[in-house]
Amino acid sequence: MFFNIDALKIVYCINAPCVNPTESIVEPNQQKQNWYHQRFRRVPTIDQCYTDDAVCRFEADQQFRRDRMVDNEIVNILRQRFEDCTLYEAPDHMVKCRPLMDQYEKATENWFIKYGDLGGYANAKTAYMKQKHRLIWERRHGPVGSGMKEEAAH
Repeated sequence: MFFNIDALKIVYCINAPCVNPTESIVEPNQQKQNWYHQRFRRVPTIDQCYTDDAVCRFEADQQFRRDRMVDNEIVNILRQRFEDCTLYEAPDHMVKCRPLMDQYEKATENWFIKYGDLGGYANAKTAYMKQKHRLIWERRHGPVGSGMKEEAAH
């Protein structure tokens, strides 16, 4: 079936006002994203909120919960990688999987420093207080796990 050139010009004249702005304006300005999950904007943390600002505190709590879920998944992925490596590298797994084990142990330690002993109903304020108490302890006694400083003799 052959088309008449005039018929193609008519179709182009009808489609051009719709297609040209889309191809020249909309598509170049769209952000191409490589992820499929929703990205939330970062909100002020709990230490930046006023004590009577309930909305700010709620947003900080929601961000804390999202961050905790992300950190949980990171630790789970690292653990799964180490377990897969252990199964795959059966007799020599302690040598070949050592970097993965070190990475997993460091991530677990960092997770416990931030979220450990907070319980299931923790919020941003309790995590902030835990961080504050840890910093005070380290200022007075040195790093946690290193023992207490000796009292200076006067």
